[in-house]
Amino acid sequence: MHNTLGFSDLLLLIDERSTAFRSAVSSAPSLDAQVPTCPEWTLHDLAGHIGGGRRAWAATIAAGPGATAKAVYNGPAAPREPEALDAWLAESTRQLLDALKEAGPDRGSWVGWADSQSPATCAAVARRQVQEIAMHTYDAQVTAGDPRPLPDVVALDGVDEFLHTCVSTTSAWPHEPATLHYHVTEGRSWSVRFDADGARIGPVDGTPDVSGTGPAGDLLLWFYGRIVPGTLKLEGDVRVIDQLIEWEPA
Repeated sequence: MHNTLGFSDLLLLIDERSTAFRSAVSSAPSLDAQVPTCPEWTLHDLAGHIGGGRRAWAATIAAGPGATAKAVYNGPAAPREPEALDAWLAESTRQLLDALKEAGPDRGSWVGWADSQSPATCAAVARRQVQEIAMHTYDAQVTAGDPRPLPDVVALDGVDEFLHTCVSTTSAWPHEPATLHYHVTEGRSWSVRFDADGARIGPVDGTPDVSGTGPAGDLLLWFYGRIVPGTLKLEGDVRVIDQLIEWEPA
């Protein structure tokens, strides 16, 4: 896994994206507004997910590498009064950052990606948290009517993190073996090989069955189902991508 961001960089990005999330929530006309990119949630639901989820991850990290499951948040619900909600969200971020700082990057942690190519470390948890908060910040901005491009550093690292954490697996690929290449216009490329051994991420080599090319931000938003691939160039046997989207590894 290629990660150019240090642990301190990841902590700063968690704080920065969390601040951007709070700003988007505060600027929205109503906490009862439906989130277009997560239509089952209102903005207040989304805020509760972000705040409660960060507190649950803080508790998971604090539990140490011996934890066998993610902690469950059982604290107070997200407030509905705007100033109280903003303070509650800020405190959620503080708890997460404090837990990560206390643990350090190399300590083990429970993770939900045991068979992927991402390690089960606090640094990997921090990297995943940047992406989850960034994506939901985009959701909140869409709800507030002010969607903004993902920061370049978040988007570029996010493509690499998504492939290694969410795509790579040791579960057998149920279709014909295939190779998929992703290229971002910022100058990086990845290869995904699908076969009986699962899905593995590696350097680009040879001719793929299918490829996708575009800006890192657009590619990442497409990965998470926030946009359609209209700005992306897909070439080759796109059935492989359809199979990947539908695939539910064991």
